[in-house]
Amino acid sequence: MKFIGAHVSAAGGVENAPVNAFNIGAKAFALFTKNQRQWLASPLTPKSIDLFKQNCAKYGYKPNQILPHDSYLINLGHPEKYALEKSRSAFLDEIKRCEQLGLDRLNFHPGSYLKKITEDVCLQNISDSINMVLDKTTGVTAVIENTAGQGTNLGYRFEHLAAIIDKVNDKSRIGVCIDTCHAFTSGYDLRTPENFKKTFDNFEKIVGFHYLKGMHLNDSKKELGSRVDRHASIGKGFIGMEAFNQIINDSRFDNIPLILETPDPNIWKEEIKTLYGLIHS
Repeated sequence: MKFIGAHVSAAGGVENAPVNAFNIGAKAFALFTKNQRQWLASPLTPKSIDLFKQNCAKYGYKPNQILPHDSYLINLGHPEKYALEKSRSAFLDEIKRCEQLGLDRLNFHPGSYLKKITEDVCLQNISDSINMVLDKTTGVTAVIENTAGQGTNLGYRFEHLAAIIDKVNDKSRIGVCIDTCHAFTSGYDLRTPENFKKTFDNFEKIVGFHYLKGMHLNDSKKELGSRVDRHASIGKGFIGMEAFNQIINDSRFDNIPLILETPDPNIWKEEIKTLYGLIHS
């Protein structure tokens, strides 16, 4: 079954996210459990936690249909000790918030080397960060998102994802999220059935579909291999509709959150309907 949705607002409290998702016809959703552009946030209140769980039950959202995202400030591969420790502490808080909400996965961007350390050292830092946080938590899978490769961001090659996973001790609590825009602009062509197959055969060989815990469905405002992260509405960018047709009709992408992060929230309901309309009868 396909669980298609969007990254909805949690303004006013996390309990509003499932309501906002239901209102656009989503069968999945993503959210921030705190302000994504601030390091610190007030703890979740017992009332918000209870209402979130009640609303998820009311509208039929189970943990495998929900893909929370951590703060954009976090860099688990940071080259400087103080900043790395700050990121690790923030990531731990994010995982614990997911625990409180009964969620089973947390999506995050892997990290950047900032031209101060080698890529290999940065990848090791990321794996070490994940291990430290998983050791202090239970039940939540850390889900690495592939990146477009802007600047010094790592995670834009499947090999980066595999290298991080390789050094994570608890393989049962590590996964990946593939963002279609990021994949495309980092050099993976998705535009034809042949190239789509080649890309995901490559993904299976290097990473493995058993690690796939979610996807971000975004078209791209930038061209193949540009390594620039600019999302476009579905079918209105350089990727085009065929890639999304392939995803929607491929059982390897069943039963995970398929999340829109496209730029116009006003048409998310329409985009969700369009994507469901691609399903072959």
